[in-house]
Amino acid sequence: MKSVHFKPFSPLGAIDAPPSKSDVHRAVICAALSGGVCTVSPVALSEDIKATIGCVEALGAKAEINKNVLTIDGTDIFKKPKALLDCRESGSTLRFLIPVAAAGGIDAEFTGRGRLPERPLGVYREALPEKGVSPESGGGLPLKISGRLKSGVFRVPGDVSSQFISGLLFALPLLRGDSDIILTSPIQSAGYINMTIRTMSKFGIEVDILDNGWHVRGNQHYIPSDYLTDGDWSQAAFFLAAGAVGGEVTVNNINIDSAQGDRRIAALLREFGAELEQTGSSVTVQKSRLKAIEIDASQIPDLVPALAVCGAFAEGTTRITNAARLRVKESDRLKTTAALINSLGGSARELPDGLEIKGGSLSGGSVSGENDHRIVMAAATCAAGAEGEISCTDALSVNKSYPAFFDDYNSIGGKAELI
Repeated sequence: MKSVHFKPFSPLGAIDAPPSKSDVHRAVICAALSGGVCTVSPVALSEDIKATIGCVEALGAKAEINKNVLTIDGTDIFKKPKALLDCRESGSTLRFLIPVAAAGGIDAEFTGRGRLPERPLGVYREALPEKGVSPESGGGLPLKISGRLKSGVFRVPGDVSSQFISGLLFALPLLRGDSDIILTSPIQSAGYINMTIRTMSKFGIEVDILDNGWHVRGNQHYIPSDYLTDGDWSQAAFFLAAGAVGGEVTVNNINIDSAQGDRRIAALLREFGAELEQTGSSVTVQKSRLKAIEIDASQIPDLVPALAVCGAFAEGTTRITNAARLRVKESDRLKTTAALINSLGGSARELPDGLEIKGGSLSGGSVSGENDHRIVMAAATCAAGAEGEISCTDALSVNKSYPAFFDDYNSIGGKAELI
C-alpha cells in the first residue's frame, strides 16, 4: 500500500464536509427495508459505504449511483432465501445487518477482511439463539446464521459498541410482536443510537424511549422516502483540529443540530482554548494558544485521534479516558495514536482506557498508518503544527471512510504527496 509524505504547512481555506458515513449507512439500510424506491444524497462511495450497499444488494435490493445520488430499490428485499454478505472491513455493516438478515429469515453468511474478523460479536451470540437464530462460526468471521428472529426482550450491555443496539433497532420493527431492548449497563456512544432512531423516523418507524432502553412495536413498515444526509462531523474534526494547531480553517456543511455525537468537537476545541466561530452550517477555527484538558471519550470515541493531536500541541498534560473500545477498531487505536505522537517527537502514554499526552511540539518523522484511516488522517493533521516533515504508511486506508481526504487537505494548503 502506498505511503504519503506531508510537509509542514499553515492551513488556510475552507472545505465542504463529506457526507456523514454513519448517516449514509443508516439511510441505505432503511431505504432497502422500505420495499420501495428511495434516493439517498449526497453520498460518497467510501469502502465502508460500498460494503453496506453491496450487502443490501445481496439481500435483494437494487442500488444505482448517479454522481452523488444513490437510488435504492427495496422491492425484492428478503425474496432470496440465502445470501452472502461481504462486509469488507466495515464493523457498522456487519453489526447492523446481522439482525436485519435474521429478521428476514435469511440463511446468511457474513465475511470480512482486515481486523473485522477479530471484532467482537458476543452480544449477538448470546442474544440471538434464544430468539430463534442460530449463529455458526469458530468465533469470528465467516459467520453463518439461520432461522428467523423472534420478538421479545433483548438484554444488551451499554458499554459495548452501540452498533449492536442500532442493528436490533433496525430489525425489531419488522417482527410480528413488540420488543424491548433493555440495557444492563450504562450506555456509551448514545449519539449514534439517537442517529439511528432519527433516521428510522424519517422512514416512518417509531421507537419509544424507556428509562433503561427502548420499546419497539412490531408489524411496522418502513416507508419509502428521499433522504438528505448530514455532513460528517467525525471527518470535519481533523480539519478543525488543523486550524486550531496551525492556521485558519472553515468547514462547511456541518449541521449544529445533527444527531452525530461528534459535533462535540466544536465545544472541545473551545475548551482547549481555540478561537472558534460557528454560524449556520459552518465552523471556523483559528490557530490559538492551546491548554491541556480532561476528556471523557465514552460518547465520542472516533474523535480521539484528532483530539490527541490537539493535546500534543497544548500546554500541559491532556488526559483522554473511557475509550477502551478503541482497542478493537481498524487498529488498536489507543496504541497506534500514542505511537503516532511518540514517533513524531511528542510524548504520549497509553492508559488502560485512554491516553495521557504531554503537550509541547512535534518535530516530525516517520509513522505507521496501521491500515487505519483515522491514524493516517491524524498524521496529516500533525503536519499543520509540526516543525519537520512527516511520512506515513498505508495512505490509501483513508478510502475506507473519506476517499477525497487528500484532495480536500491539499485545497487548504496541505502538502500531501503519495509515494
